[in-house]
Amino acid sequence: MSPHVFYNPENCRNEAEVESKFIVYYLLPALGYDPSNWYQEVTVGRLRLDFLASANAQNQQSNRRQIVIEAKHPKQNLDRHLRKFRQYIETVQAQYGLLINGREIRVYERCGNTIELRLNLAGYEIVDRLPEIQQLVGRHTLQHHLPPISLPASILETKSAMKVIAVYHNKGGVGKTTTVINLAAALSKRGKRVLVIDLDSQANTTYALGLVKFQDESADDIRDRYVYNVIVNRNKFPIAEVVRKSDFCNPSIDVIPSHIDLMEKEQELVLIDAARTRLVKKLEEVDSTYDIVLIDTPPSLNLYARIALIAADYILIPSDLKPFANEGLRNVQRFITEIDEFRDSLGRKPLEILGVLASKVATHAKFVEHTLPKMEAVIEERYGFRMLRTRIFERRDVSTAIENSIEVGDLDIPNPKSVLDFRPNSPSAQEFEDLAKEVLVLIREL
Repeated sequence: MSPHVFYNPENCRNEAEVESKFIVYYLLPALGYDPSNWYQEVTVGRLRLDFLASANAQNQQSNRRQIVIEAKHPKQNLDRHLRKFRQYIETVQAQYGLLINGREIRVYERCGNTIELRLNLAGYEIVDRLPEIQQLVGRHTLQHHLPPISLPASILETKSAMKVIAVYHNKGGVGKTTTVINLAAALSKRGKRVLVIDLDSQANTTYALGLVKFQDESADDIRDRYVYNVIVNRNKFPIAEVVRKSDFCNPSIDVIPSHIDLMEKEQELVLIDAARTRLVKKLEEVDSTYDIVLIDTPPSLNLYARIALIAADYILIPSDLKPFANEGLRNVQRFITEIDEFRDSLGRKPLEILGVLASKVATHAKFVEHTLPKMEAVIEERYGFRMLRTRIFERRDVSTAIENSIEVGDLDIPNPKSVLDFRPNSPSAQEFEDLAKEVLVLIREL
């Protein structure tokens, strides 16, 4: 499907959404750039660029054709930013610059000692006039028609930081746990170092990842070392001491487990203001250990959901697209707004919404062909959330993999597996592989 189908300038309500919904999800792919061809939040001397795109791949450290891209709030006049924007282009010696607020797109070109406006169009014109932009700054154009330009060495050293994704919906039963565990497996198989954090007191993710091997509570080996200990202690229980290895998939993943006792601990933690940000600080300590952290969250607006969304960089929202789940999206949006206000007080950027993932979807053909597209359209048109292109259908293979067990003497010991390991050639395995790839594109890791 063409990228422009997913862009509507009215959906960009702030600068963060201009960056994610317009530049990352729509414009860069439409111009032929994948995440190996662009950087975000690039520091050059004292300057900080929103984006720097190059026609060549990241591992080619010279001969780059560059574009500086700056995003502004939809209500801001771009003229106010023009002087500094010209400085950005001159400093990195980029050939082109794009100045964007979602409602207006300007393309500038550096010509000797001057920087000239080449194209100015409104956001609603983007679909019809995309070929003009491609002709100016499309990757194909820059690869074949511009002379080589060297990239500053400081930019080549830019490191891709650990990305933290909260999987959240305040409606239960929408497939959060299934999404977390099988997405973790798919990411691991793509070579990513994955940490899963279970912040739901029901501990379904902990169980599904095979960490509950005991049959009797007297043998419980989780109660004394789980996510509560990470949150309640300032100087004790770093992530490295609490994390456990899960053989749920191959390669294995790391897990910070939850426990049913987490429910009663909430009253204690509510009284500790610092508890809201301890996970943030402890994740900073393992930034070089993991590529991606997935946080499973409770289906509520409680303290643990807050902790997860404060710690995350991104939010992924699984939904079965049924009425109650849809109505719950209003709560999700309000909750994100509230969390973003708190994040701002900490100096953290707003949460980036990856979108709504259609999950637990029925498989019969007429539903998929006729009804499902209408249900997805409701999410985008009525609630303002982007739909991911991947769909996770409700299939027996997924539940059978989680219910897998092994016999040990007279006992059946839970031995859950990811669907990618249990049925690697199944449609469900392919769906989670597709989801991993789409998520990696959205978080600029692919």
